[in-house]
Amino acid sequence: MDDSDAILRAAEDVITILQRHRIDAVVIGAVALAAYQYVRQTEDVDLGVNMDLSTLRAVAESLRESGYTVELREPDGSDPLGGVIDVTGSFGALQIVNYGDRFPAVIEDALRLATLVVREGSPLKVVPIPQLIALKLYAGRYKSKADIIELLLRNPDLDLDEIRSVCHQYRLAGIDELIAEARDA
Repeated sequence: MDDSDAILRAAEDVITILQRHRIDAVVIGAVALAAYQYVRQTEDVDLGVNMDLSTLRAVAESLRESGYTVELREPDGSDPLGGVIDVTGSFGALQIVNYGDRFPAVIEDALRLATLVVREGSPLKVVPIPQLIALKLYAGRYKSKADIIELLLRNPDLDLDEIRSVCHQYRLAGIDELIAEARDA
C-alpha cells in the first residue's frame, strides 16, 4: 500500500456505508495477517461481511453514489464466496468479500469476538486469529495454507487446541497437517 492513511480512511468510510445497510465488517486478508506478525506485500484492504445478494447489490450502488468506482462480482453456484465488491479510487483498492450464504458463521464469530483495531479510534476491527486461520483454511489455496503456516510460526504462543477447536467447529479439515508442518519448519 502506497498511502496507508488514505486507504484506511477510505475503508473507514466504506464501513460507514455498510453500516447504513445494517452490515458489519471485519478486516481480513493481508492487513489482518500483518496485525498478527506476518507482513507481506498488499495493495488493498479486505473486509469480510455477511449479506444476501440483494443487499450486496444495494451496497454496491451506495458506494457508486458516494463516488467510488465499483465492480460487483456476483457468485455462481460453484463459488465459495457470496460475491465480492471491488472498490477503487485515488486511495487504491478495497475488497468487500461476502461470506453470506456460504460460510457466515466465521464472520459472525469474528465480529462478535474482534477487539483489535487497525488504529486507535478506528471502526476497522481485525478478525481474531482463530477465525483468520479458519478463513484461510476455507480458501484452501496453496498461498492460504502457506499463510497459516507463517501465522503459526510467527505466533508461537497461540493456543493450538483453540485453533483446532475453531477449525473443527466450522468442519474444516487439514489444520492438524498444517500445525505439524509448522512444527517441522
